[in-house]
Amino acid sequence: MSPYRVLFDRVATRVDPERAHHAGFRAVRAGAPVLGLRGLPGRPVQALGTTFPNVLGMAAGFDKNAVGIDALGALGFGHVEVGTVTGLAQPGNPQPRLFRLVEDRAVLNRMGFNNDGAEVVAARLAQRARRRGDRPGPVLGVNIGKSKVVPEDDQAAVEADYETSARLLSPYADYLVVNVSSPNTPGLRSLQAVERLEPLLAHVRRTADAATGGRRVPLLVKIAPDLAEADIDAVADLAVAGRRDGVLDGLIATNTTISREGLRTPAADVEALGAGGLSGRPLTARSTEVVRRLRQRVGPGLTLVGVGGISTVQDARDRLAAGADLLQAYTAFVYEGPGWPRRLVTGAQA
Repeated sequence: MSPYRVLFDRVATRVDPERAHHAGFRAVRAGAPVLGLRGLPGRPVQALGTTFPNVLGMAAGFDKNAVGIDALGALGFGHVEVGTVTGLAQPGNPQPRLFRLVEDRAVLNRMGFNNDGAEVVAARLAQRARRRGDRPGPVLGVNIGKSKVVPEDDQAAVEADYETSARLLSPYADYLVVNVSSPNTPGLRSLQAVERLEPLLAHVRRTADAATGGRRVPLLVKIAPDLAEADIDAVADLAVAGRRDGVLDGLIATNTTISREGLRTPAADVEALGAGGLSGRPLTARSTEVVRRLRQRVGPGLTLVGVGGISTVQDARDRLAAGADLLQAYTAFVYEGPGWPRRLVTGAQA
């Protein structure tokens, strides 16, 4: 067992998870200048018309406000997806809202898209761009979602809300993600229905194109693992049509799950934690299954990003074998520590 694992299991688990996250992220940012001297592990991957330094990225949710992109790159992540960012700043759901299920190597969250809002995050990204200049860094994805105060049944208001984020953030993004699959914003998952998703994506595409002055920003959609098989197929068909029409470039599978099946943590303890999305090891099989089904449906041309329950080198290899072009992780990084990204990349791309 690694020193980090011992420290995590015996010390960190006694600290409130959200406080531990902020403290750990501050430590990562403080150590970035030294960590960055080692360069990125792995080998380049061509996807979305971009060269990714390696196959592994940090999933959305860890760096919600774009404060540590290059620090995460220094740990070995070849791309970093910031957000979810909403058009309006919002505090998220009441605390406590983040919980560990240590026996399952899982995390339950009901954060509720807490973030500084698109305007503040855009200013932060502009400052980073000026500071970095032409120096290379991790590929930057920006994940955008619906502000909680916007009624989910008002399509025009929803599109206007996503438009705000796309207009402000697209100029700084290497790729853009429309998040319609978090379980923690009421009604959000209803936007995964094809009849609502299709016009939303078209609107975001037009907005991004207008905001970037001719530079085309690849657009992806992040979907839930809890979709029925027929709905997965419908989203896959939408993605194929969207790629043909120049709207969509890829899918990210999957977000957190509302399922509580197969957990080692006692059911009464899980129930006491309340609502939220589950991430980590319990997602491994389902997320791999969704990626495999998507690849079989969409063929070779569409970019698929596999995320959810990737903890080991074998998990990573299985997800790539199922059809993923790129991988993302979050929960395993929490449990395994700062050396984990390099170990995973080195093994997965061996």
